[in-house]
Amino acid sequence: MILGVPKETFSGERRVAIAPPSIAALIKGGIDVVIERGAGEAAGFPDAAYVEQHARIGSAADVYAADVLAAVRVMPGAPYRADQVVIGFSDPLGDAALTERVAAAGASLFSMELVPRITRAQSMDALSSMATIAGYKAVLLAADHLPRMFPMLMTAAGTITAARVFVIGAGVAGLQAIATAKRLGARVEAYDVRPAVKEQIMSLGAKFVELPLDAANAQDAGGYARAQGEEFYRKQRELMARTLAATDVVITTAAIPGKRSPVLITEDAVKGMPPGSVIVDLAAERGGNCELTQADQTIVAHGVTIVGPTNLPAAIPYHASQMYSRNVVTLVQHLAPRTKSADGKLTGPAALVLNLDDEITRETLVTRGGRIVHPRLAPVTA
Repeated sequence: MILGVPKETFSGERRVAIAPPSIAALIKGGIDVVIERGAGEAAGFPDAAYVEQHARIGSAADVYAADVLAAVRVMPGAPYRADQVVIGFSDPLGDAALTERVAAAGASLFSMELVPRITRAQSMDALSSMATIAGYKAVLLAADHLPRMFPMLMTAAGTITAARVFVIGAGVAGLQAIATAKRLGARVEAYDVRPAVKEQIMSLGAKFVELPLDAANAQDAGGYARAQGEEFYRKQRELMARTLAATDVVITTAAIPGKRSPVLITEDAVKGMPPGSVIVDLAAERGGNCELTQADQTIVAHGVTIVGPTNLPAAIPYHASQMYSRNVVTLVQHLAPRTKSADGKLTGPAALVLNLDDEITRETLVTRGGRIVHPRLAPVTA
């Protein structure tokens, strides 16, 4: 069996799906690897690094002839075929056209966004891996734009007070943002609609902001925040504005899978923030948590800098690729069990095994046999 890794074509994408350190595990599992020429260069992995690990460097045609394609982002115009397995981020809950295109080609699509949040699948959880990168980088972006330093300093010229950082949303990205801001010496507060994360926030040295809201139904079975009604968000915005008025940096991470991000910071709230303060909106890809956020733009409104990145992991492509590569390889290993030959030797898999009785396989598989098969995507097929 051959696994192909194409060069990413999305604008600004610098990651690569398989990093050289992961090649050995694939080859040991009986899977040959072909990398499109130059696919890893933007992430800091030259072709020579793949050759050293016994991968083959080939053309785009060589890669797309492979049995399995591993990409960071599933590419809309790629020449997929009926007997092929495609693995990557595909935004299945938001990009119906891409899902339908892959289904029409007859390929089996595994979407990395849909890896279930269960113990067995933790090492395949690419969303968490990339959120770790995003949370870290968001704080560095904020520090770069903020016209003051993060830590409290005692100097001969007087005392410099610590910057005040407010993190909204305490998922993986939010918790990493809290930890990074604390390491830089900031005073950190955080809020999440899910009361269960209060202990995690406090364990990182941040203060949990209490808002008198009924949030008993705020978390779904997968651990993600559940969408709330507009009245809930209206009251939440009003209460949160008081904290924002005393904050130098805000990192927002509140996103609902497959839906527009809830607006938590209104223009009026921005007006009430201190001059020179910074908002880094990690929910910008789906509209943003700030009313004024513009995707992939940095703007200044009412004296506040608002940054709307949509792909922060690509800004740290070396380690983002390493982490994502491990997630993908672990999923491939799950789908490609080795078998014993007649003489008792292990042999490589002839193809991936799509056992739909297995929760990981079933929940991650989006298309198969020319159809969209994932139950959450039923509206797409209507």
